[in-house]
Amino acid sequence: MPIIIPPCLQPGDTIGITCPAGYMPLEKAQTCIDTLPAWGYNVKVGAMLGSTSDNYFSGTDDQRLAELQQMLDDPEIKTILCGRGGYGITRIIDRLDFTGFLQCPKWIVGFSDITLLHTHILTRCNVATLHAPMAGAFNDDGAAGPGIESLRRALAGEPQSYRAPVHPFNGNGNATGPIVGGNLALLAHSIGSASEPDTRGSILFLEDVGEYLYNIDRMMRQLKRAGKLKDLAGLLIGGFTELKDTTRPFGASVEAIIRDAIGAAPYPVAFDFPISHGKENVALKIGATYRLHVDSEGTILQE
Repeated sequence: MPIIIPPCLQPGDTIGITCPAGYMPLEKAQTCIDTLPAWGYNVKVGAMLGSTSDNYFSGTDDQRLAELQQMLDDPEIKTILCGRGGYGITRIIDRLDFTGFLQCPKWIVGFSDITLLHTHILTRCNVATLHAPMAGAFNDDGAAGPGIESLRRALAGEPQSYRAPVHPFNGNGNATGPIVGGNLALLAHSIGSASEPDTRGSILFLEDVGEYLYNIDRMMRQLKRAGKLKDLAGLLIGGFTELKDTTRPFGASVEAIIRDAIGAAPYPVAFDFPISHGKENVALKIGATYRLHVDSEGTILQE
């Protein structure tokens, strides 16, 4: 079935901000809250942002579920922007009702832990979502950076083209297909669940943060054993930041670990793509079709 692409935003549309996973202080979203009206949009801030929670989560499972459900159902809210990721979507994902969302599809924006929400909506609803910077990324001049600018353009419906430099582990070639992916840990976590994505014929992209090198290897092997690296149209490797190693070193770089897991891939492979938990994190429409070109001069990904 053709993927459902939510409509682009129009001036005066409302963006809802919520924290469906980890806690985030309200002040960390203030730059975002101030910037979105300058883009021409209204903002509705949910109670989970800057809540009175005294633990890791922005609220209880029931509270986070209720607020996300309300925003999914509210036809006046045209986009849901997550404040942050962290952990927590897994605890509420199977209780969400997408009936109202399917009647009035809207963009769901986020990355990291929100990867599971992306894969779930793609798998269960066949609706595109937006893997992109969240509210906290607007801080520290981030609102003027390429990641936030790509989010602005994506919400406005402007086609985008991204480039990445040459990498010695790249595999040259051309591909066209729907894009799917996100945080490696969440993709591995989704396998065997109702949120597991079908990667066949897709351009898969991967990124992660704060993992041990041996765990990157384990998760890549999990994707391989589950068939997620087979029959791809292409593969994009983003940033793997704040990596850790054991006292006795694992003995390979993260790039070598990934290259070893994919082997002699029969599809184009591009490393150093600008998606990560760092400053480089461009917006990608999960489920939408992209064109990938990798050659001796670098990588181009276009809508």
